[in-house]
Amino acid sequence: MRFIFYLIVFLNLPYSIFAQSLNLRGKVLDTFGNPVPFASVFEQGTSNGTSANSEGEYHLKLKSGKHFLVFKAIGFSQELREMDLNSDQSMHVVLQRTVYQLSDVVVRAGAEDPAYAVIRNAIKKRKQHLAEPEQYTAEVYIKGMQKLLSAPRKFLGKNIDDLGRQIGLDSNRAGILYLSESESKISFLQPGKLKEEMISSRVSGSNRAFSLNRASDIRTNFYENLLDLEGISNRPFVSPIADNALFYYHYKLVGTSLENGEMINKIEVIPRRSSDPVFRGQIYILEDSWRIHSADLTVTKEANINFVDTLTIKQEFLRVDANIWMPALTGYEFRGKVLGFGFDGYFIALFKNYVLNPGLNKKNFDEVLKITSGVNKKDTVYWEQARPVPLTNEEQRDYIKKEILAKKRESESYLDSLDKVSNKFKPLSFLIGSGYNLRNRYKKENYNFSSLLNSVFYNTVEGFGINYQVSYTKRIDSISNKYLNYSGKLRYGLSSDKLYASFSGLIPLNSARLKFGLGSDVMDLNDRGSVTLLGNSINSLFYERNLLKLYEEKFVNLSFSKPFGSLQTSWNASWSNRRSLQNNADYMIRDLGRRQFTSNNPFLPLSDALLFPENQSLKVSMGLSYAFSNEYESHPSGKYYRSSKYPRLNINYTKGINGILGSDVNYDLLTFDLSKSDIRLGMFGKSSIWLGAGKFLNAESLYYPDYKHFRGNKTLTYLPGINSFLFLDYYVFSTSDRYYESHIEHNFSGFFMNKIPLLKKLKLTEIGGFNYLNTPAFNQYSEFYFGLKYLTLRALFGMSFIEGERMDRGFRIAYSF
Repeated sequence: MRFIFYLIVFLNLPYSIFAQSLNLRGKVLDTFGNPVPFASVFEQGTSNGTSANSEGEYHLKLKSGKHFLVFKAIGFSQELREMDLNSDQSMHVVLQRTVYQLSDVVVRAGAEDPAYAVIRNAIKKRKQHLAEPEQYTAEVYIKGMQKLLSAPRKFLGKNIDDLGRQIGLDSNRAGILYLSESESKISFLQPGKLKEEMISSRVSGSNRAFSLNRASDIRTNFYENLLDLEGISNRPFVSPIADNALFYYHYKLVGTSLENGEMINKIEVIPRRSSDPVFRGQIYILEDSWRIHSADLTVTKEANINFVDTLTIKQEFLRVDANIWMPALTGYEFRGKVLGFGFDGYFIALFKNYVLNPGLNKKNFDEVLKITSGVNKKDTVYWEQARPVPLTNEEQRDYIKKEILAKKRESESYLDSLDKVSNKFKPLSFLIGSGYNLRNRYKKENYNFSSLLNSVFYNTVEGFGINYQVSYTKRIDSISNKYLNYSGKLRYGLSSDKLYASFSGLIPLNSARLKFGLGSDVMDLNDRGSVTLLGNSINSLFYERNLLKLYEEKFVNLSFSKPFGSLQTSWNASWSNRRSLQNNADYMIRDLGRRQFTSNNPFLPLSDALLFPENQSLKVSMGLSYAFSNEYESHPSGKYYRSSKYPRLNINYTKGINGILGSDVNYDLLTFDLSKSDIRLGMFGKSSIWLGAGKFLNAESLYYPDYKHFRGNKTLTYLPGINSFLFLDYYVFSTSDRYYESHIEHNFSGFFMNKIPLLKKLKLTEIGGFNYLNTPAFNQYSEFYFGLKYLTLRALFGMSFIEGERMDRGFRIAYSF
């Protein structure tokens, strides 16, 4: 019995601890009785405090006794209240609008505004304040809410009313889409080392999901020269106190005020050019120390931001030491409309309980984020006690409503009802759309039958044919998002009159993956891929260009991959019987006269000579990929390493083994490449680079499919990739010797387009690049290109050269989904 008693005491310990605290609740209002959203409430001389919610309501836990409380908000004079707390109490506080004086400032006509002197002093002190403090820890509470304000009844054929009912929207297709709270402990070490451990997480509508809130994402620092608003803008934004800020901003002194005996300068920040990535609004600078006291800054769509029309960043600082001020509150508020969907929302981060210079060790910062499986298990009672920022009435209703919906969505009867609707056979979709999907949501299973249109093809080897695929997928772990997958395929060509069948699978094994495949198929001679089946069919039937070259393969293969820290490893083994194929069809819908189909031998286009004799191949390969990073995130699903500032290194070795299982090959191929994407160059955009080289150390016996191939392109459209070419022939540049390859691409992020008002509205960005290949057969192949990009669509113009002689030029359209 005593054991049970102590167990009960232990389980209730967190709540008994909370019970020792007293609750102070109330509202922060202005002089007109309107709520002051996200006002700060702190104990004087400490970093213990809270924030009001969007309706001005606050909740602060305090020990019994005498307290001095500070109520403040941007644009309002702080209010100091003394109270003796011995029971739960309610207290409303009215804040007065700050009156900023200009009486002591004389601004002569044509003279520089006094704000510029303040800003210059703040710029001089920027690096000093950026480096303060050397290290610290803090607790942070983050709440995020995104709300749909309006939506069309239908979108892309989907009934939004039906979808809205499933996710808890009202009859007008409006309501909260995302509501989440999280508590974390952060540790910071100069320069720029941040570690975050999530303590608790709650997501409205799901007791399994983990909050997307991250302290690192909302840790805005205006002492940095440039601020990256990832996902919102392709360009970094210039801080109002950046070293070169005067090139981007005008300033106007609104006035000065006193707070705790210190003068605060309120300065209006005005963009010199609306197209620049800059803020507008107010920044408050302390006299003499030239620190940021607070900021209320906005970016608008005039700065060519994506997805939102306006984004406002509010930040308040708090003195935590005689000479150190730290952020107490950071808030993001946004609003926008995309494709008929109107939305708004906010993210707010409350920082408290700072500990300066706690003796942190750099070695402990390899783990930059830690989320354990129990952080999303805290119940409603816990959150009612722990939550520092009260929920609004709307947010309270959303939690309750979506908790009911979540339980309903997990029931077998509800999931079966959804399946009954979605599993209806739609002939048109099966014929020309996405095919047919048969789902069992409760068992987390999915069967996919490809559409007939995407399966039918034409090529000159097989004629008209069908390449039909059926797949089965089962989610076996919801937390780690692991899937088991099996796929079967049948292929038949009318002219060749041959049937091929293959079967493959992917099996997750903890952190590793096992893949296998066996059967027979018609394969592309270029194992990097060339033109798609549909693209080749269109080119063959309408333009008399049979671009795709094929061979027959019977195969068995097995591969295994597993990470070891930031080192990714893979092992592969395969046996195959390979046979050259010849053309069997010459049908075309449109005869251009001046063209004719080429043979299936890319080196002898007018001859039906076989490219290689029938042969068997047994080969093994090993691959290593290293990111040069020790930083990782720990999630319930596993450990994930972050990319580093250094390029990723890939090394691959392939051995063709002779004499075993009838294998005819004997070769050794060693390749390596270095790649790095999104290399940030400040206002000038970002670059990506890929460098590769390789050599056959032994080439005693190999056939064309064993050659090193490259990703070429000979059509108007292509799928973009950093190591792909725009004009390179798919087959004739392949080599059995050595090669050097390089690809460089730069995205100017609208640096030029944003200066042209008409083009700026189109949100276009400029890209340019250079591709290079060197092989013994073609010593100097190079390509240059430039063009425009909109989201994932690219329109490019380029030209190619061999040994300095121009070979090809033209437009290319690239797309990705």
